[in-house]
Amino acid sequence: MDTTIERPGGTTFRGRPVTLLGRGVRVGEQAPDFTAVGPDMEAVGLSWAPDTVRVLCSVPSVDTPVCDRQTRFLGTEIAALPGAELLTLSVDLPFAQRRWCGASGLEGIVASDHRDLSFGLAYGVAVKELRLLSRALFVVDAGGTVRHAQYVDASDGPADHEAVLKAVRDCL
Repeated sequence: MDTTIERPGGTTFRGRPVTLLGRGVRVGEQAPDFTAVGPDMEAVGLSWAPDTVRVLCSVPSVDTPVCDRQTRFLGTEIAALPGAELLTLSVDLPFAQRRWCGASGLEGIVASDHRDLSFGLAYGVAVKELRLLSRALFVVDAGGTVRHAQYVDASDGPADHEAVLKAVRDCL
């Protein structure tokens, strides 16, 4: 994977265009692996939930209102679908994510990409100017193929959650 690929204007943050790093992923491709850190400080990668449909949700921070609402909504909806798992990734430190999990009542659905932006670079959501992740949603089937890829145009803009849920149901 070429992590030097820059995509200027790939999204906006607070109304300003920013540059995304990485080439991004496309529907039908094998999902790239990554290494992030869970709230328990253990490594988390694509294999965290083998033989399930995985929803990978990248956000700038679970401590922002838009990202908090999205993670709570998807956490609840995906939990109701046997055979599917959600993982929300941000560059928040694992300690902050653990606090968020405690406050939200949702456990095991977040991971931190703060160490080396492994997920951000592999999925093309690392924001060069801010060292954050842009908002995006990916559905990966049990065989590891990307079945849905949604790059949100603005950090505070709406994501199509219904399209994500439909893609998950289609994989189950």
